[in-house]
Amino acid sequence: MNLTTGNLFIDTGFSQCCHFQEKACGDAVAFKRIPAEERLLAVLADGLGHGVKANILALMTTTMALRFSAEDREIVHSAEIIMDALPVCQVRQISYATFTIVDTRLGGVTRIVEMGNPEFLLLRHGRPFPVEGREISSPKYRERAMTAYTFQAQAEDRVLFFSDGVTQAGLGTPRFPLGWRGSGVEEYAAEQVAAQPDICAQELSERILREAVAHEPGQRPADDISCACLYFRKPRRMLLFTGPPFDQARDAECARTFREFEGTKVISGGTPADIISRELGRPLTIDLDTVSGDLPPLSRMPGADLVTEGIFTLTRAARYLENNEFSKLDPAGRLVELMRRNDIIEFLVGTRINEAHQDPNLPVDLELRRNIIKRLGAVLSDRYMKEVRIHFV
Repeated sequence: MNLTTGNLFIDTGFSQCCHFQEKACGDAVAFKRIPAEERLLAVLADGLGHGVKANILALMTTTMALRFSAEDREIVHSAEIIMDALPVCQVRQISYATFTIVDTRLGGVTRIVEMGNPEFLLLRHGRPFPVEGREISSPKYRERAMTAYTFQAQAEDRVLFFSDGVTQAGLGTPRFPLGWRGSGVEEYAAEQVAAQPDICAQELSERILREAVAHEPGQRPADDISCACLYFRKPRRMLLFTGPPFDQARDAECARTFREFEGTKVISGGTPADIISRELGRPLTIDLDTVSGDLPPLSRMPGADLVTEGIFTLTRAARYLENNEFSKLDPAGRLVELMRRNDIIEFLVGTRINEAHQDPNLPVDLELRRNIIKRLGAVLSDRYMKEVRIHFV
């Protein structure tokens, strides 16, 4: 997720898989950012059992927990409302979902409340860092005690929280008779950070998930497995320049902005590439080795991390992001990878109209440039929790 204050940023990621006999995951993970308060909320819920019923319980829990947390409601009362609202299982005659709620403010404290889920893991300086919790309970649901934690997050801290599908992975096997357990997760996570100190939240959560699945007999998970991660770090920035400025007199200004930007630099479109090449005196060459499917190949230019064709590639990238397609190796897939890797994404969008994109014979999905950028900005902000800034010129 992507909130910044000064030089601190919260990178978020999560990964999950279903019970091997199910198509609906009985765990749910959700994030919500409140930029005006420099605040991030995260919830991981585990519904009773697995399959569709568990999925409904988990989704209802995350939705309510996010709303109540955003409203700063008292946690015990909120938990009672959640338990009262969950539908009752007709087989077991109970309604139940465990949850972890994380409420963090940049420059302020982080509060975590757990009910029934494994204890979260805080990695500080790459090693597990203990945080003392206090038990709180509801007079109405005394058997469902909660634990609350409060601590001050620091730069390079990582907070990992997960369902019991992670800690119980491999349960009953000769290697893990009691499951992978929290201690196993701690050791593995610390090893990954030691090997790759700048590993992002998404990659770390994916590695933990894969390792948990690998512990299951035949790699067939006997439970839903979910892992989420928050990483407090310096933000990674990306600039994407697309489309020529409305006023050609601003070409030099756009080139100067591109040259002086500190971070990943991307050009999308032949005309903006020509502008940067001309104004900065940098050679532009087509990379024929990157011809892939129906998208035009990449180009190369000194000082640019990626140079793609414009509207077709941007449209395809938006589709990949919307459909969670991350394994594509074409130019749009490479653009998506850079977007996922960075935290603050700035679009420098020229507003001169290219008449070719008004052709009614082109696909409906091929929208005008500014609408494609708004579409990209929306999915990056809402689903991937990126901080998006759009500048039209």
